[in-house]
Amino acid sequence: MKNNKTTETTFWDQCRGKIVSRKGGWIIGKGAFSHGYDINKDCVGEISYFQLMILNATGKLPEKKLADWLEAAYMGLSWPDSRLWCNQIAALGGTMRCSAAAATGAGLLSADTRLYAQRTLIEGINFITRALAAKKAGATAAEIVAQECARYKGRPYIVGYTRPIANGDERIAPLEKVAIKLGFKNGEHLTLAYQIEAALKAEYGEEMNMNGYASAFLADQGLSAEEAYRISLISTNSGITACYLNALERPPESFLPLRCSDIDYQGPPPRDVPVKES
Repeated sequence: MKNNKTTETTFWDQCRGKIVSRKGGWIIGKGAFSHGYDINKDCVGEISYFQLMILNATGKLPEKKLADWLEAAYMGLSWPDSRLWCNQIAALGGTMRCSAAAATGAGLLSADTRLYAQRTLIEGINFITRALAAKKAGATAAEIVAQECARYKGRPYIVGYTRPIANGDERIAPLEKVAIKLGFKNGEHLTLAYQIEAALKAEYGEEMNMNGYASAFLADQGLSAEEAYRISLISTNSGITACYLNALERPPESFLPLRCSDIDYQGPPPRDVPVKES
């Protein structure tokens, strides 16, 4: 059966052969621009790299103190420990003699997960924003905790709280000191986050983790969940590259080598290859 319906292509025709951007670009002879700022004139030597990174990720030029806080947070999120999954990916790249870019890129991609690293900020900010709305509607921190735990049959599975192999989070205290030094005050999201931590600790013995702190802090700065995620995309980058270098400087294929006997194979037993019929 012939289809006589005509597809409207005006919009796609207008996009053919050209790249359209509302964010910026390079104008030959004039300069490179980002969200209305001349990068060479307004940014280079005038603002920090982290301010420019946040500008590119959100479209908004932040105060330097927020960029400085984020830089400190990056340090706390990028440990050169090859046991960490994203770092282990890069170490495998190093032991197989991949390029630094390939290994680091693969490590960053493996950190783009809802279980840990930067993507958890999306659920973290969504939770604390939802929790604050509940508090303003009259709920206490203990009631918020009880309601969240009820979703998981009474278990304390609240994003931003608890850790799988440790209680508490040693990365929070240094960032709290940085925030005070930079002149930040606890906003309503972070204040509630501490109240939720107190209620959770009293009932379950669990505490806030780095995600819970950072989510509440960034929400207080007016960042959306998606914006917080975008400004944190490469937060694990430095530690990933360090683990790549560590493996690269050792003999090839010496990072976590395996014997065949190390593999617990549970499939069909060995069998002869069938003879091909003539």
